[in-house]
Amino acid sequence: MGFFDFIFGTKKRQVMSYLKNNALILDVRTQREWDRGHLEQARLIPLDDLNNRVEELQSLNRPVIVCCESGVRSSKAAKFLNLHNIDAINGGGWVRLSKQL
Repeated sequence: MGFFDFIFGTKKRQVMSYLKNNALILDVRTQREWDRGHLEQARLIPLDDLNNRVEELQSLNRPVIVCCESGVRSSKAAKFLNLHNIDAINGGGWVRLSKQL
């Protein structure tokens, strides 16, 4: 097992664990990006709207897997959600995440 297999294998195991615990897949891209393609089971809340909708996510009482285009925005969103007592992980880019589902 190489270094990258170890890193990405760990992320895949973490994503699978969250999915087994009824995690919400949250896409934080823009509406325009979403319209070009998205995970069917995901919910869209653009990163710019997340602060105004954090209570909506808290009320779900579910873990969250955050995705975006490349993983940068989803990393920011996951950290923000964690600060608001929501169990969230960065799922990375939505295309890569779709291959793990």
